[in-house]
Amino acid sequence: MKYHVPVLLNESIEGLNINPKGIYIDATFGGGGHSTAILKKLDGGHLFGFDQDADAKQNAPQSEQFTFVYHNFAYVKNFMQFFEVGQVDGILADLGVSSHHFDEAERGFSFRFDGPLDMRMDRSVKKSAANVVNEYDEQQLTDVFKNYGEIANARRLAQEIISRRSIAPIRTTEELKQIGQRFCNPQTESKYLSQIFQALRIEVNNEMQALKDFLQGGLEILKPKGRFVVITYHSLEDRLVKNFFKTGNIEGKMEQDFYGNVRTPFTAISKKVIVPSDEEIKENNRARSAKLRIVEKNG
Repeated sequence: MKYHVPVLLNESIEGLNINPKGIYIDATFGGGGHSTAILKKLDGGHLFGFDQDADAKQNAPQSEQFTFVYHNFAYVKNFMQFFEVGQVDGILADLGVSSHHFDEAERGFSFRFDGPLDMRMDRSVKKSAANVVNEYDEQQLTDVFKNYGEIANARRLAQEIISRRSIAPIRTTEELKQIGQRFCNPQTESKYLSQIFQALRIEVNNEMQALKDFLQGGLEILKPKGRFVVITYHSLEDRLVKNFFKTGNIEGKMEQDFYGNVRTPFTAISKKVIVPSDEEIKENNRARSAKLRIVEKNG
C-alpha cells in the first residue's frame, strides 16, 4: 500500500538527536518511514507511533521497541500517562497528508478522482465532508473556506453550494469540483480547488485544535534538552508551530522577564526554517511546500 514518502527524512531524524536508550514519539506514523529510521537508531530505547487512521496499523513494525497507538496525536500526553511514561526524549510530527489518502478515491481527499465526499482520517467518526457541505449554514461555510482555505470569495462559494444543495445533496468530490470551477481563474484552478478541499479536510478532522492540543501536550511531556521536530505544509499550521516554538504558548504571546528578555521554554536548533532540496522536490513533488522546524526544550 502506497503511503506518504518521508519528507526531509535525514534532516528530521538528525534533528531529534537520538539517544539509543531514549523514549520517542512519532506523532504521525502513517507509512512508518520516519519510525523505521528512528528504530534503527534505538538500542534499549522505545518508540510510540500515533495514527488515527486504521489503515496505518498494517505498517506497524513487529518490534519490542515499538508501540502503535491507534489514536489522534492530540492525546499524546494522555497516552504517555496511560503507558506510565513520565517524559520523552523527543517528538516528531510530519503534518502532511499521506499519499495513500490522496490517491484512494473512496477516501474523498482529492479533486483528482471522483469519489464520495468523505475526508475523514478516522472513519469511525460521524462527520464527513458531505455533512459539512450539506448541513452547514452560509456563515459557517464561509468561515470554513475563509479561515482554513484562505479563499477570497469564500461567501460567494458558500452561497453557490447552498443554492446547489437545495436542488439535490452534494455527495461527490466531482460535484464539489464542478462548483469550485465556476469561481476560479482556469490558470489557478488547481490551487483554488486545493484550498477548498484543504479547508473541508481541516474542518472535518478538527485539525487546528488537534495541533494545538498536540503542541501543548508535547511541551509538557518533553524532557529538558528533549527535541521537538515538526514538518508543516501550509501557512496555517506553520504559523501556529512557529509561534508556539517561539513563545511556548498557542497564542504566540511574547512573555518577558524583569530585564526584558523573552521567556520561552524552547531554544531553536535550526535558526532558519529547513526546506527540501531541489533534488528531493524533483523526486517527490509533494515535498515542495514542506517546512521543518526543530527546537530543544530548555533545561
